[in-house]
Amino acid sequence: MRLIFLGDVMLGRLVNRQLRTVPPAFPWGDTLPVLAQGDIRFANLECVLADGGTPQPGKVFHFRSDARNAAVLAAAGIDAVSLANNHVLDYGADAFRETLPALERSGILHAGAGPDLEAAQRPAIRRAGPAAVGLIAFTDNQPDWEAGPDRPGVYYVPVAGRQQDDRRVHDLLALVRRTKARADLLVVSAHWGGNWGADVPSGHRDLGRALVDAGADVVFGHSAHIFRGVELYRGRPLIYSAGDFIDDYAVDPGERNDQSFIFCMETAGISPARLQLHPTVIAGFQAQLAGRGARHIAMRMKGLCAQLGTQSRWIDESNVLEIPVDS
Repeated sequence: MRLIFLGDVMLGRLVNRQLRTVPPAFPWGDTLPVLAQGDIRFANLECVLADGGTPQPGKVFHFRSDARNAAVLAAAGIDAVSLANNHVLDYGADAFRETLPALERSGILHAGAGPDLEAAQRPAIRRAGPAAVGLIAFTDNQPDWEAGPDRPGVYYVPVAGRQQDDRRVHDLLALVRRTKARADLLVVSAHWGGNWGADVPSGHRDLGRALVDAGADVVFGHSAHIFRGVELYRGRPLIYSAGDFIDDYAVDPGERNDQSFIFCMETAGISPARLQLHPTVIAGFQAQLAGRGARHIAMRMKGLCAQLGTQSRWIDESNVLEIPVDS
């Protein structure tokens, strides 16, 4: 089985404008053949899908894409998205309520936000052949958007500070244990931390390992605009930041937020066996395979992984950075 993970997919602003004149498959560029190799594809949807709503006051950036652009996700075969992030309520609760049926009409599962806390915490389960694959999504961004018993919002879990003392961390780990009991393979999506810096915060490493101890088979991190290293813990990959995959952002020449990967995890049965990272770049509101620049991007990731004790090798013939996963 192959699971594919993509970082932040932002279809608003200039991307949205472009989508009014091009086919839904446009933002995926030449990555579609690689995405087609997956049995299940996950992404973080870094915008609201809606035609209405009012921009939230006090925020600098507001990301909204037309509701019909759920077809963009469908064009890439995206199976499930995380909605636990700091942009899903950019245009208020009414716009957020348009997003859920837009995704559902396209057969796309979602986790991490909902009309109330119970819905925001609810895992998504997708079958791949005989295996059930689960997705739990949470964020430590936008605490003011935390869902409540009668309030729409995100599944908020604080990551910094004394995690062992916070009830919400205990509740998340309990949810992981319960979900693992009915999922053969469990993905936990974490939209955590700030936008910049390649170093992995210690709180992310602590919680990532606790999630694996509770039953997570993959920790799929994002929020930072750049990729961070991958750690292996008890034979399970911790992708601390997948970076940006599609957007219209200005590029920082040092941090290079236009560079990322298609993270493809192959399993042996229901256990992770290896990761293959296909380097990508964002150009002209499209994700593109990195081509001649692929090795340079991969060497940056190789170094970041080595700092976390993770070995990897570059495969020149296929332009892939491979990480063996020891179960």
